[in-house]
Amino acid sequence: MAEAKELLSISDFYAEKTIFITGATGFLGKIVIEKLLRDCPLVKKIFLLTRSRRGVNPQQRIDNILDSGVFDKVRDMGGDWRSKIVPVKGDIAEENLGLSDEDWETLQESVEIVFHSAATVRFDEDLKDAMCLNLKGTQNIIKLCRGIKHLEVLVHVSTAYANCDRDTIEERIYPPSVDPDRLANSIGWMDNDMVNALTPHLIGKRPNTYTFTKSLAEHVLLQEADNFPIAIFRPSIIGAAWKEPYEGWVDNFNGPSGLFVAAGKGMLRSMIGDLNAIADIIPVDFSANMMLAIAWHRVVKRHSTIPIYHLTTGMLNGCTWGNLCTILSRHFKTYPFEGVFRRPNFSFESRKLMHFYWCYISHKIPAFIADMTSFCSGQRPIMNKLYGKIERATRSLIYFTSRGWEFSMDNYRGLIQDMSPQDRETFNFDVEKLDWNTYFVRFVLGIKQFLLKEDLANLPVAQSRIRRLRNIRWTAYFVLFLFSSWLIIKRFPAAQTAWAQCLSGVHRLARALEPFKLSN
Repeated sequence: MAEAKELLSISDFYAEKTIFITGATGFLGKIVIEKLLRDCPLVKKIFLLTRSRRGVNPQQRIDNILDSGVFDKVRDMGGDWRSKIVPVKGDIAEENLGLSDEDWETLQESVEIVFHSAATVRFDEDLKDAMCLNLKGTQNIIKLCRGIKHLEVLVHVSTAYANCDRDTIEERIYPPSVDPDRLANSIGWMDNDMVNALTPHLIGKRPNTYTFTKSLAEHVLLQEADNFPIAIFRPSIIGAAWKEPYEGWVDNFNGPSGLFVAAGKGMLRSMIGDLNAIADIIPVDFSANMMLAIAWHRVVKRHSTIPIYHLTTGMLNGCTWGNLCTILSRHFKTYPFEGVFRRPNFSFESRKLMHFYWCYISHKIPAFIADMTSFCSGQRPIMNKLYGKIERATRSLIYFTSRGWEFSMDNYRGLIQDMSPQDRETFNFDVEKLDWNTYFVRFVLGIKQFLLKEDLANLPVAQSRIRRLRNIRWTAYFVLFLFSSWLIIKRFPAAQTAWAQCLSGVHRLARALEPFKLSN
């Protein structure tokens, strides 16, 4: 095995390599594939585990992805790059990954590097389903890797929040609260109602089944796969791209993207959170770059134990939720989304009573008025239903917006230190160089272009709508003030006297200033 100094670059490490990727159709997986094809052009072959979905077979699903704009830069490079992409039909949750005997044998004969990023990222997933995908899926990957003849490294994608029940999280695998095998055997005979009733007791202080099963998967790697080279990658909250393949690229409403859309549309106005806690959002291209660098580092450094790499911002260049709100509020006015419901005015509230107050004032009442207006005009009322979805989505994020963690970053620093200056530029994931104002501008514009499919040429129209909504708001406030004043004056004689005295005082002041106007 070559020493690090003999490898000219990370790109050279991937030259003539055969790679197997799970989760290739996901947000992160697409960027990993694009980066490999663009900056590691000598890669030999990339096998992608893909299942049929909604009547679309694996080959067509991958073709649709490769035909999308994400791969425009790769297309511009020319060459027969598409022949390097080989979809293999399978499912992470099925026995032997659902692979045919022929595909199983082909992978074990030819693959050298495995990236396992497939998982359910739904926070409200039933424990049975989360165990099947996140735990059993990892066990299936281990089984495959045991028979791979030339395996150099398995990179397992976990999450920085796998151990979020701790305030300080180190680069190590923590013992699980329950034995994974015993738990899997136990819930196998239980019905869903029984499992759901036991779930809060099983996950303990963790907020959801996602973080719980991700922690169990790490333990399984330690117990069952400690005899071959593994590295664990723990990114925090993955958001839009910083730069690659395009600034602000994003293709899903998960995590921060959905939150920003709801806030930018003026629908989400208040959410429970700590303004001083770190909004640990990581660009998706940073995550992809670090994944590729981790595989290289695991091979050339020959770790004696499973190395764990955190990719977080808090200890190095954190942006608080309060600062995020301030930055986004500014950009939502400069680059507003089309068809906004109300003027964007989003903030976090740590006091639950105040949050519930703002929810009624800013969420439920406007939604009721909008639905009544739709009903009276013969249209289908939808706002209350939309607010129900927003409430469920934000409720799942409250745990992460209401507290902070300290993550050990020694392996992250060691990885950057061992990379050449050229590799640090090509495979950039240096969070200390992130400028948050610039990043969130790109995030907002990326949502407009890639997620909401809005034409930036229509930006003046969206800005005009924001101004109209502002004028309507202040006009409504003024009318409400006049109406309230009129009611008070009509109801209370003392108020009438005070109002008359006020008008008299204004007239006297105007007469006193008259000589000054004439002299000027």
